[in-house]
Amino acid sequence: MRHTISVLVENKSGVLARVAGLFSGRGYNIDSLNVAETEDTTVSRMTIVARGDDKILEQITKQLNRLVDVIKVNDLSTEKHVERELVMIKVSSQPGNRSEIIHIADIFRANIVDVGHEAMIIAVTGNEEKIAALINILNPYGIKEIARSGRVAIVRGK
Repeated sequence: MRHTISVLVENKSGVLARVAGLFSGRGYNIDSLNVAETEDTTVSRMTIVARGDDKILEQITKQLNRLVDVIKVNDLSTEKHVERELVMIKVSSQPGNRSEIIHIADIFRANIVDVGHEAMIIAVTGNEEKIAALINILNPYGIKEIARSGRVAIVRGK
């Protein structure tokens, strides 16, 4: 099962390395990792997506809470939350199929951020299903490159 974990940490150098080291040292893989400052410049939010059963998640949570620079750990998978990811897709395009690709981008509310002679770059934000669907539809045109931001998430309400 995939878990989305939100970790508030002190905004100091080395914190990211310690958190990543905790995962790698115990043989846990990180599927996605995103880190940025919060509304408080002394605090950063790490959004970590990892796979594992409830026992593994409990171990991860306990070990994260033991780290000195960790302020709060929250498994968002158990709460109502909003999550998004930014993806940029470079897709082959020729003058004959550009309008089709632009139409597909419009359907997905994506933006064309660059157009060249042989390729265009599409930027889209959304959940995992939306992004997978867009990639699937663009595959026949020839995807040259994909860059993903990793998931960001926040709890609803409160």
